[in-house]
Amino acid sequence: MMKGTVAVVGRPNVGKSTVFNRIIGERKSIVDDTPGVTRDRIYGQTEWLTQPFYLIDTGGIQLEDQAFADEIGMQVDIAIEEADVILFLVNAIEGVTDDDIAIARKLQKSKKPVVLAVNKADNENLRMSIYDFYTLGLSDPIPMSAEHGTGVAEVLDEIVKYLPDKKLKVYDGMTTFCVIGRPNVGKSSLVNAILKEDRAIVSNVEGTTRDAVDTPFRYEGRDYVIIDTAGMRKRGKVWENIEKYSVLRAVSAIERADVVLFLIDGEKGIRDQDKHVAGLAHDEGKGVIIVYNKWDTVEKDERTMNEISKKIREEFKYLSYAPIAFVSAKTGARVNTLLPLIDQVHDACTMRVPTNVLNDVIMDAQMMNPPKPHNGKQLRIYYASQVSVSPPTILIFVNEPELFHFSYKRYLENKLREAFGFIGTPIRIHARKR
Repeated sequence: MMKGTVAVVGRPNVGKSTVFNRIIGERKSIVDDTPGVTRDRIYGQTEWLTQPFYLIDTGGIQLEDQAFADEIGMQVDIAIEEADVILFLVNAIEGVTDDDIAIARKLQKSKKPVVLAVNKADNENLRMSIYDFYTLGLSDPIPMSAEHGTGVAEVLDEIVKYLPDKKLKVYDGMTTFCVIGRPNVGKSSLVNAILKEDRAIVSNVEGTTRDAVDTPFRYEGRDYVIIDTAGMRKRGKVWENIEKYSVLRAVSAIERADVVLFLIDGEKGIRDQDKHVAGLAHDEGKGVIIVYNKWDTVEKDERTMNEISKKIREEFKYLSYAPIAFVSAKTGARVNTLLPLIDQVHDACTMRVPTNVLNDVIMDAQMMNPPKPHNGKQLRIYYASQVSVSPPTILIFVNEPELFHFSYKRYLENKLREAFGFIGTPIRIHARKR
């Protein structure tokens, strides 16, 4: 099943970020009483009643040279475009406002499912005031207090009723990979260079690709499916800061892919947004290849490739396992190296290590470098087993899981990579008490 997407919308200072943090279960969004404090669209993953979904905090979108009402309108437009379900938040203390009515009219036209939550209903009088919100003409208003946690379960119950049952499209026997990156890094151009035909529309206008497109093809006897992730687009005269939201379009493609090609713009270099986009693939446990595109535009000598590789390793330390490819989608230079590399990474992601061989490596590593005692206690590793693939996941049975320090986990991961390669794939290692 693919995860649905829920967007939290509403005018400033109704508690969108507080609701987001309450549902996600962590303080991932900045919370402040100042209207418009949330500067970026923040997304997170959560689940309710075994139903996983993505949650987007759309608060306080800043647009250049736009009136505040335009900003609110743009926020709702983006949410309508991105979300399967919209959580419309209003404020019990302030009652129905003109902005609430304007947002409600937009949401009615969208035909998207809308859950109406009346936040800050912290006492009986405020809870009784929810009936005023029937005038918005949406679903039944649900009283809640994000600050105190009351009513949140009822809101979530209503949300999951509307989440779509998206079935993950499975391509048996085919290697599926997607291309992700900031807008205008050359994703569609790379797709065309790999396919050697113009299957995708190519343009230097950011956000040309609107919908993810699956293209099956065959190369040297092996079957593949390439997914070209969609970008954002302009809406009329309102200009959206496109780099802030490109990550959302990559989410579903990453979920469906075996291997992710993460593109970096060789002309513009590494941006902060690159780290957010790449982090999605890492968090999902996908195989990753870092592709430094537009290599033809880079002034270089014999040291340039090594210097850029070092810079990438410094900026993306969590992707230390990912191979780096330098290509030019425009000229086709070195693009032919990608499919063999995709094969290697896919094979590594799906590799199963025989249990006896795995234990030999783990035990040898323990003998060469025994875990350091902690508070007078010594970690003892008894047995290891690979429990899944994509990514390879190792379960290690120990005497006390709390003694299994992350530094020793990293040491064992390095030993596993030395022994088995595991190129391009993260490795999950979990400790369990025997």
